[in-house]
Amino acid sequence: MTDRPDAFAAAPPAVEILSAQKTYPDGTVALQPVDLRIREGEFVTLIGPSGCGKSTLLKMVAGLLDTTDGRIHVWRKPIEQLTDKRFTFVFQAPTLMPWASVQTNVRLPLDLAGVERGEADRRVADALRLVGLDAFAQALPRALSGGMQMRVSIARGLVVQPHLLLMDEPFGALDEITRNRLDADLLELWRDRKLTVIFVTHSIHEAVFLSSRVVVMAPRPGRVVEDIAIDAPYPRGADFMVSPEFSRYAKRLQDALQRASAQEISA
Repeated sequence: MTDRPDAFAAAPPAVEILSAQKTYPDGTVALQPVDLRIREGEFVTLIGPSGCGKSTLLKMVAGLLDTTDGRIHVWRKPIEQLTDKRFTFVFQAPTLMPWASVQTNVRLPLDLAGVERGEADRRVADALRLVGLDAFAQALPRALSGGMQMRVSIARGLVVQPHLLLMDEPFGALDEITRNRLDADLLELWRDRKLTVIFVTHSIHEAVFLSSRVVVMAPRPGRVVEDIAIDAPYPRGADFMVSPEFSRYAKRLQDALQRASAQEISA
């Protein structure tokens, strides 16, 4: 089965960012008004130079930061009113409890939500199986590699059975081989679970490989400058990464980032 990114055009909006902006109390404008619509089932990546507001925008979508002005709706509602859909946020670092087993770390959101223990353990087992760590349920984080720890963090996000997955440079600290493997695993999870994903990265190659769309941002103040569709079919594998089509998209993103950086210099 192959899916083309333009198949999402008819899907309802999952996230609507409506003239949302962020100004900090000291007067720093972190984000100029941003207008962006992400449709259900899309994999949208935010990319841009440091300081362009990628993480700020992602945290605003999650409700971790308030907007100074404008609105953000998730399935047509403010995030705090969302009851029939679930989302999860995967941070740059795994942020695991070092004294607790993998199973206990993954079960944490369900424990906090008061999910019955038997049901929680079943969902933890399912999540660990999805990320290939079912044999490590009783291990402590220190016994795991960096890539495995990040898999635990992803499993902890998946255990709540989310519809929306927000990921802030989750693989940035990993070696390239591990990162490529986790990127491929993430795409498989996205397609199998029919997730909507907003992903932050600095990597052009990661953005092209993963995304149905890439949103390019420029800094100081942060703003969206380009919105580029990656119109290559899924599933995508190693062959895609060495194809002329991949190179063309990578060059287009590189040029867009150079233009974004030039806007910063001239600002």
